[in-house]
Amino acid sequence: MSYLATLLLLPLVGSGLVFAWRNSSSKHLALAIAFIQMFLAFYMLSNFDFGPTVDSRLQYEIQYPWFQFINSTLHFGIDGMSMLLVILTNILVPLIILSSYNENKPYNNNFYALILLMQFGLIGVFTALDGLLFYIFWEVTLIPIWLIAGVWGQEDKRIKFTTKFFVYTFVGSLFMLLGFIYIYNYSASFAVTDMYNAALNLNQQTVIFWFIFFAFAVKLPVFPFHTWQPDTYTYSPTQGSMLLSGIMLKMAAYGVLRYLLPITPLAIGGISGDIVVILAVVGVIYGALIAIVNNDSKRIIAYSSLSHVGLMVAGIFASAILTVRLANAASLVIEGAEGALVQTFAHGINVVGLFYCADILYKRFKTRDIRQMGGLAKIAPKFAILFMIILLGSMAVPLTNGFIGEFILLKSVFDYNLIMGVLSGLTVILCAVYMLRLYGKAMFGKTDDMLLSTAKDLSTAEFSVLASLSVFVILMGIFPQVIIEMVGSSLKFIFLSMIS
Repeated sequence: MSYLATLLLLPLVGSGLVFAWRNSSSKHLALAIAFIQMFLAFYMLSNFDFGPTVDSRLQYEIQYPWFQFINSTLHFGIDGMSMLLVILTNILVPLIILSSYNENKPYNNNFYALILLMQFGLIGVFTALDGLLFYIFWEVTLIPIWLIAGVWGQEDKRIKFTTKFFVYTFVGSLFMLLGFIYIYNYSASFAVTDMYNAALNLNQQTVIFWFIFFAFAVKLPVFPFHTWQPDTYTYSPTQGSMLLSGIMLKMAAYGVLRYLLPITPLAIGGISGDIVVILAVVGVIYGALIAIVNNDSKRIIAYSSLSHVGLMVAGIFASAILTVRLANAASLVIEGAEGALVQTFAHGINVVGLFYCADILYKRFKTRDIRQMGGLAKIAPKFAILFMIILLGSMAVPLTNGFIGEFILLKSVFDYNLIMGVLSGLTVILCAVYMLRLYGKAMFGKTDDMLLSTAKDLSTAEFSVLASLSVFVILMGIFPQVIIEMVGSSLKFIFLSMIS
């Protein structure tokens, strides 16, 4: 069995084992499987050829006939962009499982089995090279996260918010499926490269663009398709919020780059691309302003995520629009997409850390209201330091993982349009305001001394998770070029496909 097949099937088989393992040690089994998966992913990374190529050569490729009636195959493979997101997924899943070790109400085996099932779906999304297969894995990820949020979410809210979340994402997915079916009618098969070569005119591409973009815009989310996000992130269990924000939304960013850009370049070069940039920039400012006035720690992080994602989308489409309008293979404008992928990795690390910090604060203060927190820095110095490191990464302070990606994204938006660049640049100031407000209230504010007297510093599990995430915040801040080199060939191939 190939390494990629093992990487795909291990979490699926592991999920079945954990489902059957009906005792309190199921979390240890799930964690062991997740760590084996992580080591396998890093082994594959160590053998990955990062040499630049013009065709984004696939590695660890698997291809078997499957649904020959409609020319769909079981086709998987990894290029630089896939590898980045596979690594991110396999770093975060074991940390997310470990983060549940200190829950006051232990989760049963079904909870951990669903996390592994979702990991299976995520790896499938990031490695599938067939449009129909991509859609199937896209839907596979919806089922476990819906159950995690619905069964273990906040009891008085979970029915309402999970229903809204499911309807939004499922309807968006159906639009994507309709778009893929329409493209199939103009291409030789569901293979990615055949879909790139579909003979579609401007009007057809415009319709297809909005069908597929709707699915991705809901999942990211992009303003104004974000209304499911704050409640879902807030009322899901912490591990559900981590999965949604840290990994699941990355599926949509990946989908935009892998499918939307090379299939609908004419639409992106027209008014549709401009509209998306405007919506994204509105989301940058809107999310940041709502985060500033909010007092719920999880909602602050949720709206922060909306703001950061808006900048990623603006950068991707700014580069895509300039590439299509210049239509010059010798001067591809891929910087925005490079910045977006650097920021995708950074955001995954940072937002998972922030949600875990919010969970730790909730356990100490029994509330998510930051106005009722304070003084924890002197009681929990280890937490104060690690929380600050992750906070600085989210604020894109130099030498942290968020800096280079955000810098490149802002430059890309400035190159596209000066006004959009200035408005996007407000994120630097606004992010500092809401993040430092969150930290200041929790760490140095005034609160009930009796409540503070019972608070403790980090447990072993809590320290392990936050320290691991902090290492990535610093390492990727010092060595961002690793990611840029990893994804370079993939992005050049995608952007060349747009103008060829």
